[in-house]
Amino acid sequence: MFFDLSLPEIVVLLGLGIVLFGPDKLPQAAASAAKFLRQVRAFSDNARQDLRNELGPEFEDLDLADLNPKTFVRKNLLGEGEELRDLRKEINGALNEAADLNAPVPAPRVTGAANGSAPALGAGEQPPYDADAT
Repeated sequence: MFFDLSLPEIVVLLGLGIVLFGPDKLPQAAASAAKFLRQVRAFSDNARQDLRNELGPEFEDLDLADLNPKTFVRKNLLGEGEELRDLRKEINGALNEAADLNAPVPAPRVTGAANGSAPALGAGEQPPYDADAT
């Protein structure tokens, strides 16, 4: 709803504000908090604009969110860029068309006691233990 706060949380915050500041000073505190937020937002917008101006026209389409390390790694190193994502979809589609998904699956190979190479264990019998193998 509002900064990811639910209605009961907002009511609790308003009640806490009334208790801390009192009903007389609460409007002044809210106005000063709003003024501070506007100043921070203006400062960040100015810094972003200064950065774009200093970098020049070749970085006109620079998105500062791409400079976040998580976004950078996901997009560039893990191949989550749009071009690579489209290429991956295209390759997967071509592979799915080329592969016959209805082809019979070969039966699994039978190993061990089932093919006669080792004796089967009896009921309640434990397999041999090799202390050197652990």
